[in-house]
Amino acid sequence: MKKKVAIIGSGFGGISASIYLALNGFKVTVFEKNPELGGKASEIFSNGFRFDTGPTLVTMPFVIKDLFSKAGKNFHEIISLKKKDIVCRYFYPDGSIFNEYADKEKLLYEFENFTGETKSKLIDYFNYSKRIYDLTAELFLYSPFLYFKNFFNPKAFKTLVNLHKIDPFRTIHNANSSFFKSSKIVQLFDRYATYNGSNPYKAPATLNIIPYVEFELGGYYSEGGIYRIVEKLTELAKEVGVKIFTNSNVEKIIVDRRKIKGLKVNGLETTFDVVISNADVFYTYQNLIGETSSKEPKRYINQELSTSAIVFYFGVEGNSNNLEMDNILFSENYEREFHQLFEEKIIPDDPTIHIHISSKKNKKDAPAGYENWYVMINAPSVKNLEVNIDDIRKIILNKIKRMIGIDLENRIVFEAYHTPEILEQRTSGLFGSLYGPSSNNRYSAFLRQKNKSSIFEGLYFCGGTVHPGGGIPLTILSGKITTELIQRYEK
Repeated sequence: MKKKVAIIGSGFGGISASIYLALNGFKVTVFEKNPELGGKASEIFSNGFRFDTGPTLVTMPFVIKDLFSKAGKNFHEIISLKKKDIVCRYFYPDGSIFNEYADKEKLLYEFENFTGETKSKLIDYFNYSKRIYDLTAELFLYSPFLYFKNFFNPKAFKTLVNLHKIDPFRTIHNANSSFFKSSKIVQLFDRYATYNGSNPYKAPATLNIIPYVEFELGGYYSEGGIYRIVEKLTELAKEVGVKIFTNSNVEKIIVDRRKIKGLKVNGLETTFDVVISNADVFYTYQNLIGETSSKEPKRYINQELSTSAIVFYFGVEGNSNNLEMDNILFSENYEREFHQLFEEKIIPDDPTIHIHISSKKNKKDAPAGYENWYVMINAPSVKNLEVNIDDIRKIILNKIKRMIGIDLENRIVFEAYHTPEILEQRTSGLFGSLYGPSSNNRYSAFLRQKNKSSIFEGLYFCGGTVHPGGGIPLTILSGKITTELIQRYEK
């Protein structure tokens, strides 16, 4: 008899798990509390403008391709990913600009002209980043890490005997400073800590794996927007037999003697053999089970959380010829910015700004003569964070005017925003945290929540708050890893 699996949430992890499980003979039902699917990867469509609300960049596209291939589908006939010529344009407070070219020769030339340092410095750095990837990817990204038997294979052994080569004992900032004299390039590579909501002045340099993923494996955009990937995955899930219900609020995970028995959804109880939570781990334990005293939830709540975000969605009249699809406006004092985020737990007074304009490539995302601006700053994940949205808006608009010479105030014709509080309400992320626990200590990889609960039989986790982490490819991998565990333990 096929086992019945319920999945709470329809983020990339939940949809990924549903497809892999259905392909392996399980009866799968997905419950999403919101009207639309996708979790953090949703979209806003209003007044002729379309915005992705979550991820804006696709990396490791082979992870998505594998999901379709397992179902016998030709990925390239279903989803169109385009490699970006300029992955990101960086603006510095002194007026200097650095272009992150996808083409290696262009990038090396840009680096040499920008820094005055030899190209070999950047080549050495990428070789260093690749070495971390080669030593850690199998163990940290593609396997159910923290399971004892995983360490007894040649690749895991190679990682363990070369532990010093994955650079766990320096911080990201210290490691980057050892490669480059240019403080601006150090700041650029320090920024990759924010890809999982961490602090480069505290997080281990092992996270310097991220530049390899973006620079060497490539950064892509999705034609039609990131949400088209959500839609195509949803279509695939339904095609392979997954039942999906929106506006379905999971009120309780039913447990009997620490064994999962089912769910209470919109007031109705249904039995299931296995439950996967694609929601925040602590929310799952506290709100859906009522268990916060055991080791797993206590460890989770005692860890430092990753950052949240404040995002404005501006429909803007006119075209910005000096901007790319993705742009970063750096702060003057990066260390102070992260001190305010993680130590003072306040919104920085000079925040780094990410401007994503998908209409640069996807022309249908804005009316002719207009652009759709996704404008994001990092914010702390903290209970009852004080957010004065008007003051923050003013800081952002003033900085944009000062650094890139664009006065948006009278050009904004549509406006919406998300705050940490809104993110928490919508996605159940604790205090609006985007990635659950941060990676701000050298043991963070070992402390991350496992995909299989050690407390409740039949309870599993996937998504950005658990192993292997956040972002489109890693959350999809979390669904795959969870499927492998269920096949192992739920026969």
